[in-house]
Amino acid sequence: MKRLSLALAIALVGITAAQAQTYPSRPITLVVPFPPGGSTDVIARITAERMRATLGQPIVIENVGAAQGSVGVGRVARAPADGYTIDIGQWDTHVVNGAIYQLPYDLVKDFEPIALLTKNPLMIVGRKSLPPSDLPGLVAWLKANPEKGTQGNPTAGGHVAGAYFQKETGTHFTFVPYRGAGPAMQDLVSGQIDLLIVQPAVALPQVRTGAIKAFASTGNTRLAVASDIATVGEAGLPSLEMLGWYGLFAPKGTPKEIIAKLAAAVNEALSDPTVRQRLADLGQEIPEPAGRTPQALGDLQKAEIEKWWPIIKAANIRGE
Repeated sequence: MKRLSLALAIALVGITAAQAQTYPSRPITLVVPFPPGGSTDVIARITAERMRATLGQPIVIENVGAAQGSVGVGRVARAPADGYTIDIGQWDTHVVNGAIYQLPYDLVKDFEPIALLTKNPLMIVGRKSLPPSDLPGLVAWLKANPEKGTQGNPTAGGHVAGAYFQKETGTHFTFVPYRGAGPAMQDLVSGQIDLLIVQPAVALPQVRTGAIKAFASTGNTRLAVASDIATVGEAGLPSLEMLGWYGLFAPKGTPKEIIAKLAAAVNEALSDPTVRQRLADLGQEIPEPAGRTPQALGDLQKAEIEKWWPIIKAANIRGE
């Protein structure tokens, strides 16, 4: 019996190794846990398009927009650990959600980090007809109109950012939930809501056309592609500094050889001048190669959980 068990174990290891060597032999599904049109969707498509050239297989985008991204991430947590179903995660889905929802999966234990794609500050933007023109003016307007302002919440991170903004500025406004940044931005452009705190990828195109106003970015330095937009620190509110990020994750137990192939494909994509320019135009900062590794993404995620979970829980922020 022992010999049979040993033989079976050796056979399974052999099968796994063979699968890793031939991977990928069919299309890969990349789950975007939000509707089309938002920043997560755009960055996923730019990256996946270039990864195809390295992997030799299409990467099919599957948008699963529900419950602030937790449904799409859950789909990946339950998927076979064979490298054919992965997700693009971020600060919202792989940090914040764990503090405000009772998730049926563990954000650290049930996933394998693949690679960090980009980092970026958030942007505080408003409808173009809003009276103030800068961040101090916005804070003053909100204080003069308590409970009258509205902020769209396309993600749990947007909710946390908004609640944190209220705490740090002593303002009060109403949150309006959305299934993603695309629909929220549509309502901001049409004047149905007053504010959004979102990724530059979804905000900058509308700022550049004059469809909305930009009050500040939440980084500690100005965006290279939007150097006219002040930082929160320059506006006198350095405590509002916060960074968003995007990374690829696979189900726990995905073979290391497969993770390595996916990470290598990401590294090639992020070294491509065309990809780099497209991401830079969206306000994304691409880490150096040493910062794109599975270990680097895993370390970042854990550090963000340690930083933000106590803040979120102390503020009693709950999922909508």
